[in-house]
Amino acid sequence: MSRLRTRKHKVVLNRSAGGDLGITFMLTILGAFMFLPMLYVWMQAFKPLDELWMFPPRFYVMKPTFNNFKDLFVLMNTSWVPFSRYIFNTVFVSVMGTAGNLFFGSLAAYALAKIMFPGRKWIFKTIRTSLMFHKTVTAVTNFILMSFLGMIDTYWALIIPAWGSTLGLYLMKQFMETNVTNAVLESARLDGASELKTFWVIAMPMVKPAWLTLIIYCFQDLWNAGSSIYIHSEQLKSFNYAIGQITAGGIKRAGASAAAQVIMMMVPITVFVISQSNIIETMGSSGMKD
Repeated sequence: MSRLRTRKHKVVLNRSAGGDLGITFMLTILGAFMFLPMLYVWMQAFKPLDELWMFPPRFYVMKPTFNNFKDLFVLMNTSWVPFSRYIFNTVFVSVMGTAGNLFFGSLAAYALAKIMFPGRKWIFKTIRTSLMFHKTVTAVTNFILMSFLGMIDTYWALIIPAWGSTLGLYLMKQFMETNVTNAVLESARLDGASELKTFWVIAMPMVKPAWLTLIIYCFQDLWNAGSSIYIHSEQLKSFNYAIGQITAGGIKRAGASAAAQVIMMMVPITVFVISQSNIIETMGSSGMKD
């Protein structure tokens, strides 16, 4: 029998050192290839205009400059709506939409996963089916609903649809079924804990990777939202929309546009890098069964 290989006193896959080296090399190449678009965006932000339009394009900067960021700052200050207003709109909608999606999605996922009631399986099948429809398909229906509720041209027209997103609910439900055992919940109930306390104190800490993943996905989607059919007032529009407007002036604003793209992607990338291990754990567990 072949001996099991160990690393730091832990048994690892019985694979040769050459196999490990080959896999590491392949993953390094693939990782570098996937990093190229991000590197290209960063390099574009520091190129002068003559390098921006150079053909073929280059992944490095010959004469780095901060003029693109200065031009973007000047354009932001010339807007008739204070640019801080656009930033506030995006941050407010992103935070409120993400918080509501997490709260209501987690409550619904807990009920579907751990509370037996008639129609539970049918409701989950309906939710699973809804994942096949892109938000563009449901835009008309959502607009009619928001108009009926009198929420057009308000923050709520962006926040409430985010609360009803089913992707996070699906992930939370699958993760709760796998990681939250019924025995632990029964013990809490026998100790006198209410159902809400059992959910918040027992279940939620056990599915931390899932709700961190949900926060990242929902926040990123709301942060990157541009123009919306629900918002007409300039004072309520998003940061992404404002960036698109001020950088749509043609070739002369190409540098400012490149700088704006870097600013827009900094926040989602930072959040993702911090929580990437939790995303991987969630994706690996959401489809598993005991």
